[in-house]
Amino acid sequence: MARESAAHTEAQGRHRSSILCRALPGLLPAPVAFAIVPPNKSLKIKAMPSHQRLLLDNQLCFALYSTSLAMTSLYKPLLEPLGLTYTQYLIMLILWEQDGMGLKDIAERLGQQSGALTPVIKRLESQGLVHRRRSDEDERSLVISLTEAGKAMEQQALEVNQCIISHCGMEIPELQALKQLLDDLRYKLGS
Repeated sequence: MARESAAHTEAQGRHRSSILCRALPGLLPAPVAFAIVPPNKSLKIKAMPSHQRLLLDNQLCFALYSTSLAMTSLYKPLLEPLGLTYTQYLIMLILWEQDGMGLKDIAERLGQQSGALTPVIKRLESQGLVHRRRSDEDERSLVISLTEAGKAMEQQALEVNQCIISHCGMEIPELQALKQLLDDLRYKLGS
């Protein structure tokens, strides 16, 4: 408990260094127990009574779900000053990485259907951050490009990113290893 408190206090101190971080809630989510443990680098189901295997707190799926919700809720107050939702932010990240992408390519990167992203991109366009145009190669395809205002927002997004890293209360190598494990899991699940 003292270790969690120290990590929590350290994370709080780091996130105060950013103006945007002041909007973050002060509590980190409680750790969640997993029903799967990695002995000798291979995953095996931990021996536990069957009545415990179906407890919510023992589910990997719930740990992923609740952590995703917690992460998204961290972003919300940080993105509000930028006028972005979390989904809009993800689209902007893709466009900062590679400007002038097709709508279908953006949707594929996010694991979404392009029709689900159309209203989100229209809102970004109405905010003056992106513009849509028909592809020169294929008139049926939309190409999404950043405006100057959209390009300029990238610097503010770096502050949001730094704040999120600080609030996680983990060292960079730990975060990189966790991200790699999640990427591997997503790949194995076939998405």
